Amino acid sequence: MFEACYRQYFTVVSAAVGRYLRGADQETVIHEVFFKLMTDAQMRQSFRGGSLGAWLSRVARNRAIDYVRKHKRETIVPPQVALELSAVKQSADPTPEQEWALFIDQFRRAYLPRKWAPVFELRFTVGLSQREAAAKLGIRRTTLAYQEQRILARLRQFIRRAEEV
Repeated sequence: MFEACYRQYFTVVSAAVGRYLRGADQETVIHEVFFKLMTDAQMRQSFRGGSLGAWLSRVARNRAIDYVRKHKRETIVPPQVALELSAVKQSADPTPEQEWALFIDQFRRAYLPRKWAPVFELRFTVGLSQREAAAKLGIRRTTLAYQEQRILARLRQFIRRAEEV
């Protein structure tokens, strides 16, 4: 009976999940829905009649949304950063300067758009004033100030995520 249900409603569940996920994540959620259907009597009892396809679609949609919420905070660590992190963990005691440099490098790679890198460099690394940095970059000070605010917002977000870990 479950095989027939799987074959008949796979495309319905796949379409519902596919609105939110792709690839391996989509397949994972699809199979979780059918696994739960097979193993959880309480879930089966929650079906109150009507269209089984519509009910499975709703269950799959909710499961996909939950999956996205659960995993949206995950970020992919580039291989080079993973190597640097493992090197830092293996060293006896990294200096605060080394930790800070790694932290800033991670921010640059993961959160800082390339187009804002010169502003970040001149304002936050070199320490130039807004007027000096704008003149050096050949842009208006107001443009630089706008980019600086966006960089700071991203930096705050990066720090919040780092604190959660």
